[in-house]
This record gives sequence, structure tokens and C-alpha cells, in this order.
Amino acid sequence: MKIVFLDSISVGGVPLDEIAALGELICYPFSTAEEARERVKDADVALLNKVIVDQAFLDAAPKLKLICEAGTGINNINVPLCDARGVAVRNVPAYSTDSVAQTTWMHILNLLGRAFHYQEFVSSGAYSHSSVHVDFDHPFTEAAGKTLGIVGMGAIGQKVASIGKAFGMDVIYYSTSGTGHCKDYPSVSLDELLERSDVISIHAPYNERTAGLIGYEEFRRMKPSAILVNTGRGGIAVEEDLARALDEGLIAGAALDVYVKEPLPADSPLLHLQHPERLLLSPHIAWYSREARARLVHGMAQNIIRFYE
Repeated sequence: MKIVFLDSISVGGVPLDEIAALGELICYPFSTAEEARERVKDADVALLNKVIVDQAFLDAAPKLKLICEAGTGINNINVPLCDARGVAVRNVPAYSTDSVAQTTWMHILNLLGRAFHYQEFVSSGAYSHSSVHVDFDHPFTEAAGKTLGIVGMGAIGQKVASIGKAFGMDVIYYSTSGTGHCKDYPSVSLDELLERSDVISIHAPYNERTAGLIGYEEFRRMKPSAILVNTGRGGIAVEEDLARALDEGLIAGAALDVYVKEPLPADSPLLHLQHPERLLLSPHIAWYSREARARLVHGMAQNIIRFYE
């Protein structure tokens, strides 16, 4: 069995011994569309993360039986085409739940707690030259008693919600699918969530229901003291509108880990705010803990084993 990993850099150097034990494993750090077609021509199994699987890809891989997504989302794979060709598609759900939830709360606590400001205040020497022992001009905000609004109450959303409850927050959520399946917390409309929430955290997939879900008019409905965190998918919150909302003070702050285009372009309005202190940015690392990546590789190996069993 020949296994080809077309963009192995996506797992960040995690040992692939468990997969290599299943057959002949060939790894390429990156693959362009043209390179991918050449590299899968005699593969039985293709592992990939960002490589696009379309008709041309499948036509170039007559022996291909299984595609393993190195992640959870499969937007890059044309699943109906794979089904028609008899090529199975497997992903690895839930491997990053704890990692994403922790990153989400890292951002929430940094925004509410102003950790970035206090670090600068002390390290710059301003505190050393202060006449008082406290920075009285920049109080932080407690999470307790505030309302946490979750957009998308899947496994990650529920984990984030449970942490919010531990902080003493009230939790509500908006179901982007319209099912309202989680009975542990009240399901509300998007408008109600926007108007009531002190913290909004996005954990929904990107699809026709969520693309551009939160734009300028939605930011206008939020509390001026509210913050928004998106560790879900880029494009759910409109980047240009978020930049405008932050500069106009429509909301107090935001944090993003995901973007419409990644890496984030240098001319993005998010990088040219009049008030950059209101925005925290991280480079799509929420899923990237050491433990999550190990679980991902194990899950891919298990997908291959189960398929051939």
C-alpha cells in the first residue's frame, strides 16, 4: 500500500511512525495542484490538509481508494466526486477540541483581563516610574456574571461554554444549523445573542449559512462593552466590518485566530487599525497544541486501519 502525504508540514513535525507502519509512506512538505496530481498517480491513500481534491486530482489518481483529511474540515474536498469515483473520504473529528477551547479562553481572558497592556506597562518601565503601586487607569473586567454567547454549539462550543460556566457566566447560543440540539443552554436568535452577550465566541463551520454572518449591522447590535472571539472559520465575521467596528468603538475588542486568506495579507485592514490595542491576532494556531497534533496523526492512522479492515 502506497500512502502519500501531500502537505505533511500541516502536522508540524509530529512523528508519523504509526502511519509509516501501515505501508510505504512518502511525505511532501507542500504540493501545488500540479505537483499533487503527479504525486498521487500511483497512490492507494492520499493524506492532505489544504490540497484541493477536484476532478483533475481524481483523474490523475486511478489507484486511489482513500483520502484522509489531516483535520476536521473537508471544504477542500469535492466529496460527491469522490463518492462517484468510489474513493472514500475520512477526517479526524474532535482531535482539537481541548486545544481550540484553551486558545479561545486565552483570547477571552487576555481581552477581559488586559494582560497585553499590563505586560507592556511593566516591561516598558512605566510602572517603575509610577507614583502609585496600581495602574488605576486601566481596570480589567470580570467574567463572572457576564453573558457568554456561543455561535455554533458543537463539541468545541460546548467545551468553551462549560469553561464559561466555571467562571460564573450565563451561557446562551445561536444554532447556525437551526437545530438547537444542545439542551444544556438556551438557544436564541442571532439578534438576541448579539444584543445580550458580553462575550461572543464563534465555533461554527464555514458554509452558506455562516458566510458573512456577522457584519457591520450585526456589530451595531452588540454592546459597546462586548468582545468577539473567532477561532472557528475565517469569513464568518466580516474582516473589513470588524476593523471598522473596532475603530468606531462599536465593540470593545476582538480576537481572531482564523482569516479569509491565510496567511493574513499585509494590506489587511485588520493590520492597519487606528486602535490596534482593541484587537488580538494569532496565526491559526488554536488547533496546534502538541497533544492535538499527536491525536490527529493517531486518528489518521486509525482511519486507514479501519478502512482496510
